[in-house]
Amino acid sequence: VPYLVERMVGSDLLWLALATCVLTLASTVQLGSRNATEAGSYGLDLHCGASGCFDPCQNYTLLDEPFRSTENTEDARGCDNDLRGWYRFVGEGGVKMPETCVQVYRCQTDAPLWLKGTHPALGDGIVNHIACAHWSNNCCFWNTEVLVKACPGGYYVYWLQGTPECSLRYCTDPSTVKDKCEGACRPEEECLLSVNGTWECFCRQNLNGSDIHNLQPKLDCGAKEIQVKLDKCLLGGLGLGTEVIAYLQDRNCSSNVQSEDRDWVSVTSPVQAGACGNILERNQTHAIYKNTVSLVNDFIIRDIILNINFQCAYPLDMKVSLQTALQPIVSSLNVSVNGEGEFTVRMALFQDQNYTSPYEGAQAVLSVESMLYVGAILERGDTSRFNLLLKNCYATPSEDKADPVKYFIIRNSCPNQYDSTIHVEENGRSSESRFSVQMFMFAGHYDLVFLHCEIRLCDSRNEQCEPSCSRNQVRSEVLAIDLAQVLDLGPILRRGAQSPGVTDGTPRTTGFLVAWPMMLLTVLLAWLF
Repeated sequence: VPYLVERMVGSDLLWLALATCVLTLASTVQLGSRNATEAGSYGLDLHCGASGCFDPCQNYTLLDEPFRSTENTEDARGCDNDLRGWYRFVGEGGVKMPETCVQVYRCQTDAPLWLKGTHPALGDGIVNHIACAHWSNNCCFWNTEVLVKACPGGYYVYWLQGTPECSLRYCTDPSTVKDKCEGACRPEEECLLSVNGTWECFCRQNLNGSDIHNLQPKLDCGAKEIQVKLDKCLLGGLGLGTEVIAYLQDRNCSSNVQSEDRDWVSVTSPVQAGACGNILERNQTHAIYKNTVSLVNDFIIRDIILNINFQCAYPLDMKVSLQTALQPIVSSLNVSVNGEGEFTVRMALFQDQNYTSPYEGAQAVLSVESMLYVGAILERGDTSRFNLLLKNCYATPSEDKADPVKYFIIRNSCPNQYDSTIHVEENGRSSESRFSVQMFMFAGHYDLVFLHCEIRLCDSRNEQCEPSCSRNQVRSEVLAIDLAQVLDLGPILRRGAQSPGVTDGTPRTTGFLVAWPMMLLTVLLAWLF
């Protein structure tokens, strides 16, 4: 078969949130009875890959391409070798792959692909099938594996992995098209003739109101807000009518916003512990926000209450870990860039090399052998343009950032070459800066260390932001430090020492990381700096 010119399929890719979205239908409560009818878990047949698990019935790419019809005899040689992922066929060309052999030179290709076998039924989950390509009087001259799942609403999704050769194309059966509406109706709708004589999409009349598993709420776990959307047609099928009231656990929450459009009722909550009744849980990898949305059909509750538990799990990174920590040791600084707006920079102490476990409480307590991890992040402002640069980071034996006794960790944007325990993981490359160093104490009667970092916002469009540091470069003098651009952290207390509130006559100091013995540190400071 001659090779065909590849044709990119024009379709909008559905956005799959980095956050894991989990929904559980909790209970349907019929008023007048104390016993709730348990709905059970909202089970899904999931497709799992490197990026996580998801339900393909909710995450797919639409293929609205009439030329895929098996009735199409137009002379063209299209090929689907670029299709990768889950797809749903819609439109007038057909919504299902044919289950019988298709004549050659149909569907605008040479060798049409058809599904060998019958489509799965609802509840069968994800099923392995073979797609065959007809060529040279052989209905299965080529074949390739496909996955198929039947979804609530009567449609199918297909996992396609390109084609074994060109020109081969996945075809659709035009006899499966039943609608005459301009646009494809949603699975919960059907195309009917309206009173004004036009074809429009209306809620199906045969929706099963007794099976709340078909409700399938949609959850959008955004960076700043969580949105739960429920289909109006399915709510009507459950007996809730057209006027639906939705609220979260804290029904008086000012951020609890209910909005409606033609197809959906939605409720929104900020991503914040306690907001609108949000419950925050944390494990080693994720921060999980849980809540319940309740739906009634009137302000005066006499009929049905539907409760839907939901949760959003956000992978822990430096920003999320600071947002979810109860009392992190953190410092904030508002920075104004001329003509570019206001920015906020935060800096915190972390216990791990992944920068996901911030120290919490009034102070950090470390042994001299411990590693301390310091992370700074640009949280508010144009992070696509401005990078965060740590110019100078230093430790002092007091909380005074201008203390003349300083031990430099980062000097003129580069790590101190004389301290082999310092590791700068990121600086000036993005909106985050991170470095680590071994804990040390100042020689003398000092049990505390304070950390200070002078920061600068670098315009990545017009400047080279990432510093060029070499182990062989000559030590340069530190320019005057702009104390207004300095973030402060501390105190850091040496393990075994008394806390600042108990120790008498012990200066407050910030503990930091260094590989030098404590007895030699004062001499080294004088010699190096």
